Amino acid sequence: ECERSCSPVRTAMANFGSNYVHIQYGSPGVKGRTIWGGLVAYDQVWVTGAHQATSVMFSSDVVINETHIAAGKYALFTIPGKDKWIVILNKNWEQHLADEYSEKDDVVRIKITPETLPQEVQRLTYLVEKIDADVDKGSIVMLWERIKIVLPFRNQ
Repeated sequence: ECERSCSPVRTAMANFGSNYVHIQYGSPGVKGRTIWGGLVAYDQVWVTGAHQATSVMFSSDVVINETHIAAGKYALFTIPGKDKWIVILNKNWEQHLADEYSEKDDVVRIKITPETLPQEVQRLTYLVEKIDADVDKGSIVMLWERIKIVLPFRNQ
């Protein structure tokens, strides 16, 4: 059982047409801490979870920001900024924190403007959501503290 100091491993998943999307991540809590610019530094690569790199698996090929991404498992990293975030999918999904992160393994980088949430989300949470009624379009959503990041994708 998890002590108060640990970050439980959570999953988020959904089907989009014939594509199955699965995210696994460590879920740290706010616990009264300053998150952005405190616990999570601005302008540095972040594992976007806790402990192991957050992994995203696509069972079929997808397109993110007009970049073709082959089916498979990837690490999801971000570089949080005060106004813009960079969201990264990287081939090296099996790593601890961002210790072995290398930009040469990136498959896509996309700039995203974070949304501000009206209420605080205590534990880092990922969702995999459909976009409208289109079964081939979805988004990976990260919520924590008062920040929401949305990474849209579509099936190839």
